[in-house]
Amino acid sequence: MKTQRSRITRGIPRRSQVDSCDNSGAKKLVIVAVKGGGGKTTKGRNAAAGVGDLVFASVVKGTQEMRKQVVPCIIVRQRKEYRRPDGTRIKFEDNALVVLKDEKGNPKGTLIKGPVAKEVSYRWPAITKLARIVV
Repeated sequence: MKTQRSRITRGIPRRSQVDSCDNSGAKKLVIVAVKGGGGKTTKGRNAAAGVGDLVFASVVKGTQEMRKQVVPCIIVRQRKEYRRPDGTRIKFEDNALVVLKDEKGNPKGTLIKGPVAKEVSYRWPAITKLARIVV
């Protein structure tokens, strides 16, 4: 199946605190790096991420085993509105991440709370299997 091409506005910058929406044990995370998002050397800009992007985050609040670990995550919701190819605009109430076991897209938790953006389902099908609502 051909993936949908949509230019998603990167609304979550590096060093921002984001909530986790799964049952992996992490509650609040701080984004440390964005995979393929550029860095400080890219024209003096900070790296930012949008829906469906792979980020690395440090766990600030959560279980004792999860705290102070850097884990790969996928952004499934963002507050900043973005435009879909059919012209509709979409935004969510909060910014949310799903913690992964590895960088291939396998989620660590077994349950995802709240809706997941449709753009995530094209790139990361394993996350869509756990989601109850895809918007």
